Amino acid sequence: MTGRLQNTKPRRRRPNHRRTSRRNPSKRSVSVIGPTLRFKGELQANEDLVIEGQIEGTIAHQEKNLTIGEQGKVAANIHAKIVEIHGEVDGDVRGDQIVKLHRTAVVKGNIQSPRLVMEDGANFSGSVDMGKQPVREAPKLSEHETKREALKRANLAFAESASQANTGDT
Repeated sequence: MTGRLQNTKPRRRRPNHRRTSRRNPSKRSVSVIGPTLRFKGELQANEDLVIEGQIEGTIAHQEKNLTIGEQGKVAANIHAKIVEIHGEVDGDVRGDQIVKLHRTAVVKGNIQSPRLVMEDGANFSGSVDMGKQPVREAPKLSEHETKREALKRANLAFAESASQANTGDT
């Protein structure tokens, strides 16, 4: 007798663990801009983003992660918590935690981040700023000054020194 055995039980679908469900909000939500999509303008989202398409404008993801895939072509200034680049970026990149340039990355622009990882083979043309914000010293109280007044005095002094540093005055 020839033939195939068939399973009569209905197939049960496996859950997609990559998507965030309303029942389990702890799972990370990720949006993907596919390779056939082109976008011009300001892009903002409250979830991680993977770009495989073409973006022109600005990308603001200060609290989330941004990945430019190997097929991604971005002509924009980027600001995200963590930036990973596999594709092409023409614009300034700011990562609040880290910027990673993978071996296939081509970046033309300046990078500002406290940490930078650049794999062998990555192509980068621009400058890197890994500086941190200046640390404020705790205000010292004079004999008759309240804590609030001392803080106000320290904040004013800090703002004045920061504005002088920005204008080049000393």
